[in-house]
Amino acid sequence: MKTSTRTTAVSLLAAVALITSTSVAFAQETKTLKEALKDKFLIGTAVNTRQVSGQDKAGVRVIQEQFNAIVAENCMKSQEMHPKENRYNFTQADEFVAFGEKNHLAITGHTLIWHSQLSPWFCVDENGKNVSPEVLKKRMKDHITTIVKRYKGRIKGWDVVNEAIEDNGGYRNTKFYEILGEEYIPLAFQYAHEADPDAELYYNDYSMAQPGRRAAVVKMVKDLKKRGIRIDAVGMQGHIGMDYPKISEFEESMLAFAGAGVKVMITELDLTVLPSPDPKVGAEVSASFEYKKEMNPYSDGLPEEVSKAWTERMNDFFRLFLKHQDIITRVTVWGVADQDSWRNDWPMRGRTDYPLLFDRNHQPKPIVDLIIKEAMQKFPFIKLI
Repeated sequence: MKTSTRTTAVSLLAAVALITSTSVAFAQETKTLKEALKDKFLIGTAVNTRQVSGQDKAGVRVIQEQFNAIVAENCMKSQEMHPKENRYNFTQADEFVAFGEKNHLAITGHTLIWHSQLSPWFCVDENGKNVSPEVLKKRMKDHITTIVKRYKGRIKGWDVVNEAIEDNGGYRNTKFYEILGEEYIPLAFQYAHEADPDAELYYNDYSMAQPGRRAAVVKMVKDLKKRGIRIDAVGMQGHIGMDYPKISEFEESMLAFAGAGVKVMITELDLTVLPSPDPKVGAEVSASFEYKKEMNPYSDGLPEEVSKAWTERMNDFFRLFLKHQDIITRVTVWGVADQDSWRNDWPMRGRTDYPLLFDRNHQPKPIVDLIIKEAMQKFPFIKLI
């Protein structure tokens, strides 16, 4: 019996050693994010029209080599796709979807209902006054149905509603809310599901580590599910800084959303190194401040100590994502290379930021190799039978 136990123990150690050495060797051979993370979650990026058209050849190369999912940065938003009530412009969106299919990428549609970058006509009449609830419902249904049906079976999932909740947990006072109240959210999800019953449907928002927003989104998810309305995941925008949010609070929100019965997606991930002119702006796209030189400290390059701190901070978040890979289905960075990032011009135009995984020469930063190594070091637990 002792011999058998000893033999089993030796065999177990040998198996662990073999798996470890094999995994380390594979990690050394693995050179791309999508290879390292393929059994964990999708790794995606936002793409712009220059990449879709092939003008940005270096960016396209990075997308093809490193990522297995894409989302359109701007071309599927209302003001681009539906500029007039009776006129749609599908040119750029069609090219985006074709680009994704050609490169075998999972495609997310972004976004169907959002108060920002909304076509000016959408919620008002010819005199600029709010339309009636029935008119807005009709316009919403037409907009959602037309777009979702056009890409039925081609787009994996949709950000149905974007940024509807305030930090304190109240509803954002948008035109949609003014006219329809909170009911516009379930209506949007209902219309999207009717247009493509097989498509996944998501709610997406920023500053999701805020307790008020967290609680409100959990309630929203539960209310939708209680009414039998499909919602598959919550998208947690990852517009983070060097000192916000606390990782523990971000994790708490991840677990809260999963506990409400949906998957979690990390969307719009970028990590700014720049000082904020107002820490209260979150990721409010309409925020704008006058340029000040002292708010642009790294225009000539990022000091080594700041670069190392950035790498450690981003790595901490990817460790969190890997820890909870059972509830996360996708992590999407908001741009391919640093020069593509909206952070360079928000909330103050003309700054130089370094928020993404690839530098301005489209070369991987040290974080890319760290993510790959972290992903490959997660070994399965071996049980004695």
